[in-house]
Amino acid sequence: MEYWIGAVLALAVGLSATFIGLDRDRAFYPTLMIAIASYYGLFAVMGASNRALIGESVIIAVFFGLSVLGFKRNLWIVVGAFSAHGLFDLIHGRVISDPGVPVWWPGFCLTYDIVAAGYLACLLTRSRVAARASPPHVN
Repeated sequence: MEYWIGAVLALAVGLSATFIGLDRDRAFYPTLMIAIASYYGLFAVMGASNRALIGESVIIAVFFGLSVLGFKRNLWIVVGAFSAHGLFDLIHGRVISDPGVPVWWPGFCLTYDIVAAGYLACLLTRSRVAARASPPHVN
């Protein structure tokens, strides 16, 4: 069930953002990626595990960095970050022991991440969102 909910929710968020116009700004998907990556930190706090919080913080920093790099350079990096985070969900429990993670979360997040990556890739392929950042204007 968590897989279906993850897929439907990712499509609903993506389609809504496109319909409303939120994803016209290149910052939308990098910001979404940062928020998604931060949930594991929240779960570590909920599970009252400092050890898990340290491990989760390292992973969050990696995805934060990829999101910023993707925003500054090319949104295809963010597509890769979503995909990598989805794959990380598959092995999360073997890498970091985090007692606060709900049993259903890895499957939900895996599906959400992969569908979000696919949706952003479609937007980039169809040129609905600019993949590359514009050079800064010099006055």
